[in-house]
Amino acid sequence: MKKPPTRILETLGAKVRQSRHARGLSLQDLATRADFSRRFLVEIEAGRTNPSIGKLAAIAEALCVPLRELCDIPTACAPFNRIALIGMRGAGKTAIGKAIAQTLKAPFVELGDLIQEKAGISVPEIFSLEGIEGYHRLEAQALEDWLGKNGTGVLATPGGIVHSPDSFERLLHTCRTVWLQASPQEHWNRVVAQGDTRPMGSDPGAMNQLAHLLEERTPLYRRAELHFNTSGRAIEDCAIELNNILHATARKPWQ
Repeated sequence: MKKPPTRILETLGAKVRQSRHARGLSLQDLATRADFSRRFLVEIEAGRTNPSIGKLAAIAEALCVPLRELCDIPTACAPFNRIALIGMRGAGKTAIGKAIAQTLKAPFVELGDLIQEKAGISVPEIFSLEGIEGYHRLEAQALEDWLGKNGTGVLATPGGIVHSPDSFERLLHTCRTVWLQASPQEHWNRVVAQGDTRPMGSDPGAMNQLAHLLEERTPLYRRAELHFNTSGRAIEDCAIELNNILHATARKPWQ
């Protein structure tokens, strides 16, 4: 039987490792839950072994994630240094994206800025004049423009792009996508710390609404190639670690 491409096994290993970290589990914790040896999990996370579907199912059950989440790996090779960051406001997309772009010596841009440039008006005005359908149409056009001009680069996307199926699928197939995760409270605190008081407003239920929105979007965000938790961590440390992960798993062709 032909051995799967190394890139696929490395991506699978990264998904297992990130899911484990997101749940605060050690290698031994996961090994005990899945009834595997610690050494076997080390080999999986390093991309050096090809686990059967039955063993992947046991790992997914131990991690309390759908099996499809671990198996959802792109079969085509997106440009290795064209990165799209997804996640809610306050996840660190701008700060981390700029730091990674500087390391890659690649341009950084926010898709929201490109949408406003294309429309010639602000995002709230777009929604007011053209509604959500008009906004998503401009979003798709701005994304295509960026993809056409940038074989490399880092793109910070609006949190709601996952609700635009065509644009989100386009991202998944043309970029290395990274979901920047954080707790609802962390999202809230970071946005407010930036001087944005919109999350607070005068609605006492705003925090609950934020938590509900994050829960609603999580299954979509999980489709990203890489998941990276930024909660309780300095942006600088996050940028360094994520850059190392991107570098370690980057391959121009499937190998």
